[in-house]
Amino acid sequence: MARPIRNTPSLYGKDAERFLAEISTLPSLEDRRRERLRIKNSVADLMSLISRHSDKVQ
Repeated sequence: MARPIRNTPSLYGKDAERFLAEISTLPSLEDRRRERLRIKNSVADLMSLISRHSDKVQ
């Protein structure tokens, strides 16, 4: 049987300040979408290279 999920602890003081500072520096939604697309294209290029290479090997 699974363990029960505990409540998320609250942050106070310097921990809370550090957390707020870190989340305020997150990249914009557009930047994240652009990065995801770049990664997706890189994976597609890699898969293409792999399939071309495996065709030559077989």
